[in-house]
Amino acid sequence: MTALIPGLAGALVVAGMLGAFLGLRPAPEKPPAPARTRVPLPTRLGRMSPRTRALLLVGAGAGLTVALLTGWFVAIVAVPAFIVGLPVLLAAPPSTVEIGRLEALEEWTRSLSGVLTVGVGLEQALMATLRSTPEAVRPEVGRLVARLGARWSTEDALRAFANDLDDTTGDLVAANLVLGARRRGRGLASVLESLAESVAADVRARRQIEADRAKPRATARWVTLITLGVLVFLAMTGRYVAPYGSPVGQVILLLLLGAYVATLMWMRTMTRGRPLPRFIGLPPEGRGP
Repeated sequence: MTALIPGLAGALVVAGMLGAFLGLRPAPEKPPAPARTRVPLPTRLGRMSPRTRALLLVGAGAGLTVALLTGWFVAIVAVPAFIVGLPVLLAAPPSTVEIGRLEALEEWTRSLSGVLTVGVGLEQALMATLRSTPEAVRPEVGRLVARLGARWSTEDALRAFANDLDDTTGDLVAANLVLGARRRGRGLASVLESLAESVAADVRARRQIEADRAKPRATARWVTLITLGVLVFLAMTGRYVAPYGSPVGQVILLLLLGAYVATLMWMRTMTRGRPLPRFIGLPPEGRGP
């Protein structure tokens, strides 16, 4: 049993360190800073959610307990990494959330087009769609309506709306609305209907791309699970993990596991796409929300 516990701790670090690295990264600010600066570790810890900090403290305590009971000090790193990193590994990729927001944007665009056919103005139509706005884009539309209610100019409010969406397709929708606010023509409803079809096509294309990207992610996940299973099985024998019981052996084990985690991170990076450049936003002299 004593050999099993450190073996499990060493196995868990394979998946845990990857998830912990992803979970400890600070979220990019909007708009992004022009120059990248090194963020100190205390600052990163301060940006974590209370739940993540609690899990990190629990994992640190559990890892320290295992290290004191077994002498395997690698558990100090392995156990917190597993407890913090596992939820990150099991969470849906950000691209899935982005596709859901695009679907909601398509639905909202169609709704706005329908309201405009009644003959109301653009500002009134934007406010009228708030109640039926899908939940995925309700915060952004709510801020847009609030800015219009605060007597922002329609163009500035729409540019800020594009910044809130932070997506190329959102820029396309906002740009058409800006043109409609400038020209005040009667054809905006038909333009938005056609634009909704374009957004739907964009959603279908992104789903196909995401399906292709999911294949290497699934491969990496299965490789990790198989590796964990093999390590747990070998740890039950006791003889396989015995050479790593010394301080030097634990350092070597940590280096080997770190190299394996770095490989998994590299495989995960290959499945990420680069966002398309945006082309609209709030001017520098624009007001804050």
